[in-house]
Amino acid sequence: MSTQGAALVWPGLLHGVADFSTLAWQSFHPGVEIVELYPPTADGAHAALLRYEPGACVPLHVHAGMEHILVLQGSQRDEHGEYRAGTLVVNRPGTRHRVCSDAGCVVLAIWQRPVQLLPSSD
Repeated sequence: MSTQGAALVWPGLLHGVADFSTLAWQSFHPGVEIVELYPPTADGAHAALLRYEPGACVPLHVHAGMEHILVLQGSQRDEHGEYRAGTLVVNRPGTRHRVCSDAGCVVLAIWQRPVQLLPSSD
């Protein structure tokens, strides 16, 4: 990743050559780390990279706005299927799911509004 003017530029994201190991990852949920590309705006818009350790999950949550997930490395799954590297998933407002990664992954996440964590039925 490099900074050019006011833009972040990240070549090779979809070609499997990006090195995510040098980023300043921070804890997000147990087994899931985050690097914010921009922090939440006043209306809740937010973009980040998420890195899942093998077996990690994000708890059941509902989307108040659109969510775009681009799987960059590895794969993740929810109740609707498994999504491998190169897959774009768009979750509409009102949808809910629990996201896990069996082998680990890195995804680009773009949220229109914050998500709301729900009580688990596990």
